[in-house]
Amino acid sequence: MLTVGDKVMMNDNYDVPGECKGKEYVVTAGPQEVCGTTCVWLDGYKGCYAEDGLSKVGGANA
Repeated sequence: MLTVGDKVMMNDNYDVPGECKGKEYVVTAGPQEVCGTTCVWLDGYKGCYAEDGLSKVGGANA
């Protein structure tokens, strides 16, 4: 489960927009269930994103 402050990147579980591939984001809010999917909000990304479409990067718990 992701928490506020985690650094993440979008993985290949979903079709990732080109401008988002390889970009690191920071979780700013969530997780919260949205339309039956657990989602988080990311700094620099408009809207929320499915938690299972994200992978932690860096740190001991990545």
